[in-house]
Amino acid sequence: MSAELIDGKAVAAEIDARAAEAAAGLAKSLGRVPCLAVVLIGDDPASDVYVRNKGLRTQAAGMRSIEIRKPADTSEADVLEIVAGLNADDGVDGILVQMPLPDHIDANRVIGAIHPDKDVDGLTEASAGRLVLGKPGLRPCTPSGCVLLAERAMGDVSGKSVVVIGRSILVGKPTALLFLEKNATVTIAHSRTKDLPALVRTADIVVPAVGRPEMVRGDWVKPGACVLDVGINRIPAPERGEGKTRLVGDAAFDEIVKHAGWITPVPGGIGPMTIAMLLRNTVIAAALRHSVELPDGF
Repeated sequence: MSAELIDGKAVAAEIDARAAEAAAGLAKSLGRVPCLAVVLIGDDPASDVYVRNKGLRTQAAGMRSIEIRKPADTSEADVLEIVAGLNADDGVDGILVQMPLPDHIDANRVIGAIHPDKDVDGLTEASAGRLVLGKPGLRPCTPSGCVLLAERAMGDVSGKSVVVIGRSILVGKPTALLFLEKNATVTIAHSRTKDLPALVRTADIVVPAVGRPEMVRGDWVKPGACVLDVGINRIPAPERGEGKTRLVGDAAFDEIVKHAGWITPVPGGIGPMTIAMLLRNTVIAAALRHSVELPDGF
């Protein structure tokens, strides 16, 4: 038995196309296309690539992309002023401040300053509260992508046993809540969890999201399970030459692929879905802000 690879790139392309179609429809009602503004503070190489990709895919979907780039020594007050300006700009539908921020800036204060109606990353207290209460709202992008890929692979996930490894507010907690919304039975595991391998072996769906390269081993995963690997880690790859690296997830792909039912590759799995769900959220935010209905099932 060998696991079926879940092609995040292909599913993301479908979502991008639907977002483009919906954005074109919105433009007729709004007199403009939906707009996503991304703020990048500093020169982190990974963040730079990610922001650039967001901009390219936003434009490819027929939407307006704004990139605001500032040096790492930008003050917290200046960042808050940037966010306030975007909040006040009626031509901006979605705001995303790229993480991580430099150490001297309080990320919680910055996230908290984003207007909930433009919170396309789903990270403000208002967005989190709507998620916990089961009310409509903008959902976090990476967790939403995880659930969608699980449904694409397995169909209905109602009643499935899910183990989410990691309890961050960015991925772990919202992923658990989104699977709970789908009537799955969810356990959040973390650094204090006793006998983690035994717990993971009970899961129909495993979501490693801890940032530890290949932590989840092959013998942790039961045959036929679905593994949604959120981790993106760069490790040395001396076989490729001196100083070379390669990307791996939080799951030991080569071990797990031999007996799992489904698995997301790294790269090409969850990563592309994050931007796709961001574009989807931008369209939703634009529609909600102007009381315009979207196509059924969007």
